[in-house]
Amino acid sequence: MPINLSKGQKVDLTKGNPGLTKIMVGLGWDVNAFDSGSAFDLDAAAFLLGASGKCPTERDFIFYGNLKHSTGAVEHMGDNLTGEGDGDDEQIMVDLAKVPASIERIAFTCTIYDAENRRQNFGQVSNAFIRIVDQSTGTELIRYDLAEDFSIETAIVVGELYRHNGEWKFNAIGSGFQGGLAALCGHYGIDAE
Repeated sequence: MPINLSKGQKVDLTKGNPGLTKIMVGLGWDVNAFDSGSAFDLDAAAFLLGASGKCPTERDFIFYGNLKHSTGAVEHMGDNLTGEGDGDDEQIMVDLAKVPASIERIAFTCTIYDAENRRQNFGQVSNAFIRIVDQSTGTELIRYDLAEDFSIETAIVVGELYRHNGEWKFNAIGSGFQGGLAALCGHYGIDAE
């Protein structure tokens, strides 16, 4: 049984799972039943953060335009343009053993592509979740369903992995931002062009 988290909850990931290094972070969502005139294209991303809480370089931002970290520690499995169907809509693979020592946290985010022009926001999205799966066994370890009702937000920090006393933990964050991907990039010290 996976551990189901609520907003703000923190849980050990590696302490109770000795030897765990390769995980899959799956993010999923449904679009509410109404038509905004355009398809919803939600994008998952990972920000690898140093002690400052910022990305040391632009290469530490993993998204549809930069799918794999140079160390091989984090790899985005590709952009899903529609989010249709059940299960994970996008997946990010993480090899905890390869994460550089200078990286203290990995934040997982979700944004709506071109939200302003398409007049879309997370108030129109439901059943969003993040889950962490042991790649070697396929076992779901942690799941966080975002029960919050977002309204005007176009970006969400869903959760983050972080180091604590030599182990990895997961923090269910679920905080929304206005301004989409550009706002998130600014928050994490990336110059979004």
